[in-house]
Amino acid sequence: MSAPSTVVPHAAHPVRGVMFFCIALFLFACLDTSVKYLAQHHPVPLIAWARYIVHLLLMVALLGPLQGRLLLQTQRTGLAILRALCLVAITLCMMFALRRLPLAEATSLTFVAPMLAVLLARPLLGERIGGVRAAAVVIGFLGVLLIARPGGSVDVTGFVLVMGVALGSAGYQLLSRVLMRTERTTTLLFYAALAGAGVFSLMLPWSLGGPTPTLLEWGLFIGVGLSGGIGHYCYTRAYRDATVSLLAPLSYLQLVWAALLGWLVFGQYPDGMSLAGMGIIAMSGVVVAFESRRRTGPGD
Repeated sequence: MSAPSTVVPHAAHPVRGVMFFCIALFLFACLDTSVKYLAQHHPVPLIAWARYIVHLLLMVALLGPLQGRLLLQTQRTGLAILRALCLVAITLCMMFALRRLPLAEATSLTFVAPMLAVLLARPLLGERIGGVRAAAVVIGFLGVLLIARPGGSVDVTGFVLVMGVALGSAGYQLLSRVLMRTERTTTLLFYAALAGAGVFSLMLPWSLGGPTPTLLEWGLFIGVGLSGGIGHYCYTRAYRDATVSLLAPLSYLQLVWAALLGWLVFGQYPDGMSLAGMGIIAMSGVVVAFESRRRTGPGD
């Protein structure tokens, strides 16, 4: 469940940026794997609460002494809160989707988000799409059809939920694009952690009373928060050291991790048609990323 960076890249240390990025993608895949395992036995809101409360405590402990009130200072508070609530909705939909879908297929379908962002950027931000990006978007959605084809392994409800994730992620990306001009990355991350912890704390009374977690599950509850918090830190840190054009194609490494972990932990592996659809989505996403980068120029 990765989120786009809100840091303007300056390519100071590209190798270090790639290392941070790859670590983040692995942690995101571990996060989704842990969520899928826990969701078989525990309520989704409880898992989401653990994910955000640990993330929030990490930020307060590590950044609070250094930044203090700066973590809350924003020039566009309303948009920052809306962006944070988008991430909360994405988290909830994705966790419910992982209860119904194989890990690799669910992960691949979320990568439709950049294509949806391209389509929404025209009416909302006035950006031109262009023929290359439009063609890549159409081809990418053909990949979605291969994964969600009739007779495939994709649950209909799970598919609808993960499409909600993709739509929410597109909105999250557009808000990030607007807010990155005026806001600090740590402030936006703090608002996301604060919103998630607050919303799921309100839902917590209705999420208790299930089976007592085993020692392994206690570790996974903590791990969900650690992998989410540290993963997002590594993700945003990567964009300080490397350019978007360098990192964007590497995003699809998360699909490899998801397929591997889905096979090792759950014994699930995509069939040939699903693998083809995942490959089409990945290639289309790379084209969209490069074309978007070419249009905005290296300094953006």
